[in-house]
Amino acid sequence: MKLSFQIKLFISLVAFFSVLFVLLGSYYYIDVGRQLYQEMSIRAKIQAEEIALIPGLPAMTAQKDIPALHAFMQKIAAHSDASFIVIGDNKGVHLFHSVYADRVGTTLVGGDNEEVLKGKSTTTIRKGGLGISLRSKAPIFNAAGQVVGIVSVGYLTSYLDTITVSKMINILIAAALLLVALFVFSWFFTRSIKKQIFSLEPREIGLLVRQQKAMMESIYEGVIAIDSQMRIEVINQAARKLLGLSQPARELRGQLISQVITPVPFFASRTLLTKDTHDEICRFNDLTVIASRIRIMLEGALQGWVITFRDRNEIDSLSAQLSQVKRYVDNLRIMRHEQLNRMTTLSGLLHMGRYDEAIRYIQAQSEHAQELLDFISSRFSSPTLCGLLLGKAARAREKGVELNFDPACRMDRPFTGLAEAELISIIGNLLDNAIEATQRAPLPHEPVEVLITLSASELIIEVADRGVGIKPEIRERIFERGMTTKTRGDHGIGLYLIESYVTQAGGAVEVADNAPRGAIFSLFIPARHPTQELEVTHDAT
Repeated sequence: MKLSFQIKLFISLVAFFSVLFVLLGSYYYIDVGRQLYQEMSIRAKIQAEEIALIPGLPAMTAQKDIPALHAFMQKIAAHSDASFIVIGDNKGVHLFHSVYADRVGTTLVGGDNEEVLKGKSTTTIRKGGLGISLRSKAPIFNAAGQVVGIVSVGYLTSYLDTITVSKMINILIAAALLLVALFVFSWFFTRSIKKQIFSLEPREIGLLVRQQKAMMESIYEGVIAIDSQMRIEVINQAARKLLGLSQPARELRGQLISQVITPVPFFASRTLLTKDTHDEICRFNDLTVIASRIRIMLEGALQGWVITFRDRNEIDSLSAQLSQVKRYVDNLRIMRHEQLNRMTTLSGLLHMGRYDEAIRYIQAQSEHAQELLDFISSRFSSPTLCGLLLGKAARAREKGVELNFDPACRMDRPFTGLAEAELISIIGNLLDNAIEATQRAPLPHEPVEVLITLSASELIIEVADRGVGIKPEIRERIFERGMTTKTRGDHGIGLYLIESYVTQAGGAVEVADNAPRGAIFSLFIPARHPTQELEVTHDAT
């Protein structure tokens, strides 16, 4: 059974402080005993030396006046806290004993009288008649300076130990009360910690941290979390890559966001506190991004913000590709609508019995369409490309523009130099640009010339219009993202995609002026032969 974090922390705190109290108690017990023995030895020595200096005591000792000594010393012993007071003569024989009077006349026990009889005071722990004791002995001098006796003041070690134990009991009571208080504190402390970590166990927290790190690094968008002081708390790999930051995430943590991203209104204090924002276009350093900002709130208090952002150019590219697909669908819808109108007219003529008119209508309407259908279907093997060209032709007619296909058009096998979706995007964008440029030119609108031919070595695509042309000041930047001459629709993406696809395929794009006006776009894309495909595959593996 696994214990919870709260129980583990509680047990750990209690065990730690219990061991700490035992160690401190043992040390204190030894230290108290040591200090008590020092104090009592000093006290015994002082008492012994003071008693030896009492007037009249040397004379009574020298004369061995036992009754007088007994009467005199009993008064002194009654006011002393010593375990015993003993008076002996210069031969080491008892003259007075405060506890046992019958010891008078017997020899002093302990074997520590030699130094005292030489005139020195001593303090020793010896076993005497009452047991082991701490005793201090002082010599009694007569008027001539001769040692005539010994004063011994002692404290039994059992008495000293009793004093030490009584002190330790008081300390243990205080320690026990403190330990109980610690138990209560540790219990509530662990509950508080558990609440702050949302009742998660440490292993669960570790797992969440690893999961969060993995999730942050797997997010394609840049993510930055900042605290309420505008300091970076978290920054993922995508954010560092988009912003061109070479420092690792640990070095960026704690830095102000203004040190990493050039100050912009998106990070202004007033803006941050006003409201959250989604999909706002702004500029981080030299990168145009679409960014979102969400506040982090905890128990009603602001903790910081999470900022997510993505390169706007990538989103624009995806949008352009999606728009191209939509245009392709629109072309099919236009063709379907056009055919439905024709079939409705034909149905009406047949119902009215006007068969000759119906035949002439069919011939008139289908002659050009059939020619175009036959031409495209016979020259292009891709059904998708055929559908695109037919749709663009129908759409151009609706806008008053004709598409003229060069007789040299031919693409009767799959082209391996580009993916079909890329090829459709290139041709669709070129035709859309040419149709719009022609529409903007003065009436009457001249046709758009189209050449698509696939040789053994390359694919050539050429679209020539007699529209408004390209202004000289933007000719050098015509393929840059965002650069356009259009007045509506997708701006600055179509030509950028064309140039990107062609360049990636190893091809080239040429732009020239048409006569008397307009522009000619010529694309040369090398074909990839099967042997080249095998080499590329082998290199990739």
